[in-house]
Amino acid sequence: MDGVIGFIQDLGPNLQLVLERMPMILDGVMITLLASVLGAALALFIAFAFGLALLAKNLIVRGVARVFVEFFRGTSLVVQLFWLAFVLPQLPYPFGFQLDPLLVGVLALGLNYGAYAAEVVRGSIGSVPTGQYEAISALSLSPARGMFRIVIPQAWALMLPSLSNLWIQLLKGSAIVGTVTLYDLFFQVEQLRDRTGTWFAYSFALLAYYLIAWLIVILMNGLEIRAKHQIGRGPALKDTWRSLFRAPGSTPGGGRSARVVRDRATAKAGTAGEGGLA
Repeated sequence: MDGVIGFIQDLGPNLQLVLERMPMILDGVMITLLASVLGAALALFIAFAFGLALLAKNLIVRGVARVFVEFFRGTSLVVQLFWLAFVLPQLPYPFGFQLDPLLVGVLALGLNYGAYAAEVVRGSIGSVPTGQYEAISALSLSPARGMFRIVIPQAWALMLPSLSNLWIQLLKGSAIVGTVTLYDLFFQVEQLRDRTGTWFAYSFALLAYYLIAWLIVILMNGLEIRAKHQIGRGPALKDTWRSLFRAPGSTPGGGRSARVVRDRATAKAGTAGEGGLA
């Protein structure tokens, strides 16, 4: 109870201290955002590369992709981060080298969450109806062109809710990058705790990370609405902007039937096929 009373009594001075340290806190926020955005970009690249590899017909390609995914999903993010920061520099030449702390954080986040996202990509592509693959064959499209023009646009709408949750997890996971001398938001909170106490500092951290996660949800919901609208499964963003503030995956579908989705995808494939024949 003393902690609660002290928190209330010292609230004014602590808020004043936050204002005084705001430039350093904003620097920490920028480092956290940079690590999260770059880590998410790397994770997305890895997700598509290894998610598609998991669906490859070649056994060796599938095997390599499966080993990669299971290794980075099955080992701790903290251990991966420490290995890149402290073990990699001690390896014998030419394998050992020192990485910038930000690069260490980006690599650890991208590799770890990219492995999880690869399963999301694989599952979403596998959920696309088989009729779409038959349409690709009927229109004489190459497998690669059919995948990127017909299958992936539909799978993209399916995978966005799961990717949204993963990006929020990545943001929260970025709090550990301060352990490799990266002065991120959580590092600044630790510095604030020395002056304000545990209650105020960690309550401030909860609020700060929540606000950043809320922005991620809004962005990913916007992408989901746009992706569904493009394949005929929902209204345009301008007609349903309130859905931006809902939980990921709960955006309205607009009541369109699966037949409309297939018709639009087939029409787009036809246009692509005619353009290729021309």
